[in-house]
Amino acid sequence: MKFSLLNLLADATATAAATGADAAVAEEMSTGAMIVYYAIQFLPMILIFVIFYFMLIRPQRKKDKEAKKMLDNLKVGDRICTIGGIYGTIVRIKDQVLTIEVGDAKTQMMIARWAVRNVEQLSVTNDAETLI
Repeated sequence: MKFSLLNLLADATATAAATGADAAVAEEMSTGAMIVYYAIQFLPMILIFVIFYFMLIRPQRKKDKEAKKMLDNLKVGDRICTIGGIYGTIVRIKDQVLTIEVGDAKTQMMIARWAVRNVEQLSVTNDAETLI
């Protein structure tokens, strides 16, 4: 289909040149045909980028923004789950280091702020304690 469009443009250029039209008009149509040709060639790549943006890049940015907001809003007393699967309660926050209490013996651990997967909203039952 794209070759037939180019053939039509080439025929129009040849017709304009054959009818005694100005050489500049014929050259301009030739340039226009080249622009159409390159636009048709790059259209699939542009469409793929648009699809990737709306299906991959945009949702990931939204997810990253929500995770950053969650990490910035951590406070003492929050029940958290770490990326290693450890459930605990925040007892102290100092810059990028959190101190959490875990287990029945209230063992304290220091973890990095980025190691928090999520703040627990649901009740999670453990042998040692119930998370609220």
